[in-house]
Amino acid sequence: MAEKREYRMEELARLAGITVRTLRFYRERKLIPPPRREGRIAWYDDHHLARLRTITALLERGHTLSGIAELAEAFDHGRDVGDLLGVGGPTEEEPVHLTPEELADHFAGEATPENLAAAMDLGYLGTDGQEIVHVSRRLLDVSSALVHEGIPLAAVLAAAKQVRTHADALAELFTDLVLDHAGPEDLSRLRPLARSVVEAELSLALDRRMRRP
Repeated sequence: MAEKREYRMEELARLAGITVRTLRFYRERKLIPPPRREGRIAWYDDHHLARLRTITALLERGHTLSGIAELAEAFDHGRDVGDLLGVGGPTEEEPVHLTPEELADHFAGEATPENLAAAMDLGYLGTDGQEIVHVSRRLLDVSSALVHEGIPLAAVLAAAKQVRTHADALAELFTDLVLDHAGPEDLSRLRPLARSVVEAELSLALDRRMRRP
């Protein structure tokens, strides 16, 4: 296990490639968490260094300091990844760990505070220390692909909210079906059948939709 490093203000600023004055400004704007105090000495750690490098990366991508401050607040107060995944974790979906700048790159500059809040409300995003966790690699890849096709992320998330409602209803229908005719121990075993039915019906529905005049 790597030893935790701590830095005085001057060393942290040098490693982050900024001035001490800028570091103080970021701290006053609450863009970084408070340091650990030991008497009159402020100690910073690798989490502070990672946040400072993230701020620099986001500024280079055109984000404003106000927007970054809102993002930082969302990261600091976001739901822990354990709250998203539950005690046992997902059985099929693969969570993805991201830095804030990696998230920004996935969504072509549309990782705004508003969109981030919407994704958190949906349960797509959580936090794990200083990292962001997307609950599903498949959903991350699909939503990123849609954004790169020119569909605004806000519209993708709004559609996802509607899909969530229908998906919950389908999950309830399948669960009731199994519990009425089999038993709770069969839910996991029969889960792939439910997914296959939904995928096939959605495929047929898309066929019908595209054939409409």
